[in-house]
Amino acid sequence: MIEHSMRFTQNRELSWLRFNERVLQEAEDESVPLLERLKFVSIFTSNLDEFFMIRVGSLHDLDAVDREAVDKKSGMTYRQQLDAIYDAVRPLIAQKDKVCAGIQKQLAEYGICELSVGQLEKPEQKYVREYFDREINPILSPQIVDSHHPFPHFVNKVLHVGALLKDKRGEVFGVIPMPASLPQVLFLPGADVRYVKMPDILLSQIEKVFSNYEVVEKTVFCVTRNADITPNDEAFDVDEDFRAQMKQLLRSRTKLAPVRLELGSQVSGRFRDYFCQHLGLTKEQVYTTSSPMQMGYVFSLADKLPATLHSAMTYPPFSPQAPACLVPGERVIPQVLRQDVLLSYPYESMDPFLKLIKEAASDPEVISVKITIYRLASRAKLVEYLCAAAENGKDVTVMIELRARFDEQNNIDWSQRLEEAGCRILYGFDGYKVHSKVCLITRKDRNGVSYITQVGTGNYNEKTAAQYTDLSYITADPGIGADATEFFKNLAIGNLEGEYQHLMVAPHTLKSKLMVLIDREIAKGDRGYIFLKLNSVTDLDLILKLREASQAGVRIEMIVRGICCLLPGVEGETENIHVTSIVGRYLEHARIYLFGRDQEEILYISSADFMTRNMERRVEVACPIPIRSKAAREKIHRLIEVQSMDNTKARRMGPDGLYHPVTDRTGMVNCHDVLMRDAVEAAPKGQPVQHKKKGVSLWERLLGHRSREK
Repeated sequence: MIEHSMRFTQNRELSWLRFNERVLQEAEDESVPLLERLKFVSIFTSNLDEFFMIRVGSLHDLDAVDREAVDKKSGMTYRQQLDAIYDAVRPLIAQKDKVCAGIQKQLAEYGICELSVGQLEKPEQKYVREYFDREINPILSPQIVDSHHPFPHFVNKVLHVGALLKDKRGEVFGVIPMPASLPQVLFLPGADVRYVKMPDILLSQIEKVFSNYEVVEKTVFCVTRNADITPNDEAFDVDEDFRAQMKQLLRSRTKLAPVRLELGSQVSGRFRDYFCQHLGLTKEQVYTTSSPMQMGYVFSLADKLPATLHSAMTYPPFSPQAPACLVPGERVIPQVLRQDVLLSYPYESMDPFLKLIKEAASDPEVISVKITIYRLASRAKLVEYLCAAAENGKDVTVMIELRARFDEQNNIDWSQRLEEAGCRILYGFDGYKVHSKVCLITRKDRNGVSYITQVGTGNYNEKTAAQYTDLSYITADPGIGADATEFFKNLAIGNLEGEYQHLMVAPHTLKSKLMVLIDREIAKGDRGYIFLKLNSVTDLDLILKLREASQAGVRIEMIVRGICCLLPGVEGETENIHVTSIVGRYLEHARIYLFGRDQEEILYISSADFMTRNMERRVEVACPIPIRSKAAREKIHRLIEVQSMDNTKARRMGPDGLYHPVTDRTGMVNCHDVLMRDAVEAAPKGQPVQHKKKGVSLWERLLGHRSREK
């Protein structure tokens, strides 16, 4: 029996909130350009939206099923976790409001101003009124709630304006949803970038909408609903089409129970209680914020700036570079047959991989292309090339995961396009998501059958490949190719228990083989060494095994971007474990497993985090980087070295679960800046570096889903 009071673990949800606080700290960092700081506030906001929709929503469901169940890592019931979340979020909202106000005050000095209607000059107020009469009022759908008009359904994350209204018959509630066709802000005429939020305009004109009432009280509000839907929540008829099932689930997402209410201003207790009564919320689930509830518009502000101001407000422009390991202008396939290739995004471009697929589509020696897809961009060259391959008579198999959260509709649309082109479409397994990133090109020439295999840590998404740090390994290794062949055969016949010689594959062998590799280091005692780069660490079995390794004297270095339920540096438990989190210009997304040093080193890249869902409920792949792939291994070692030296964006986790600044400030090292410089210096000479008009933005949401085209 595992004790509930383990000193070396912490609650998953509270760990995530501390990570999101790190995102907000980037908005406070005065070394970050001003407009980029405002983007970090937006990322914090969308991250928190998703947290409530998924994690808080899930906890509500679990609490309804079993009120006595206890989290093994913290000893907390689901209700206690929810209460702790509500308490932890409130100061974060206050911090966000303060940070946002400070940034906006500084932006105003440069003529970038968010204004309320009351702050406008009279000609501008007239402009806003005319815009309201012309563009907004004709498309509004106001409603009152009384004995003849029921309380309406508020769509998830849609802004509304609500009011207590009074006439001679008494008080009623009036509400106006913001039309989806309207932009989030209205830019005012003039040289400066001055704008008013659209909900504020509607709020200022609400008396005009409800002209036959006295407006007693009014506010902007937004309801967040539980969106934790998976196909397992429904009993599916096996004869139904899977795409149709997913479409049905997407429709139901907007109708799930509320988990949070955001208010744009302080309201009276009775107005708040009215909301709570009709939405089934407690006052702890109500948050008042002075900063915007939706901030997607901040990513377009840079487009409004003159060039000189743009450069001062945003990161210096950077375009992913051509990799040094490939000769520009030559076909990729022959080069990959000669040597392995490792692409490091976003420092290097995704173009060589896309070019590889494009070449395969017309190469007479290529007989098939197989690929697993989890997320794609809304515009994807990859799909175009896969369709071309199918139309050219290649056998193209695409395992596309329709349950990639918040990208379901995008994947449904792409699956239809691929199927129409003649691709064979597979949809994965009941109860298991296919999260692996594997592509297999099979060739046949006079020497027989050969393979080119690509395994990655991130999605085949051309947009996020310029925003997320990921690794993409391309090899003609026959052993890895044979494993990839078996992998795709097993996917096609629904076999989750395949055996592989080189690849580690979840849910059958990945976790057990990781345990064996950790045991290998435990046997070495204080000569043992483990390095792990991950997004999240929550799996209790792996946590306990890492603690065992620490107690045996093994040095364990971990770079964990987000959730880490393992507390490092706890005396007698995890004192040999060191955990670092890096939050900066790019979203850290690559997964690296390294065991041992020097000639004993075993090195993998993977799609899987150390989470129970990845190990037991997803199809994941970890691929070894062979000793002979010297250049690829050196590139990964360089990445590890630079990130370990970071003392600017890195934070060390303490035994208390809190992040602390790196104290060694001998020379400032920002790992993202160093790796960008490395990529530019290593790029093939004679090739002009093509910078985009705008710098590549920092990563968006996370984990926030609005920016995900992962």
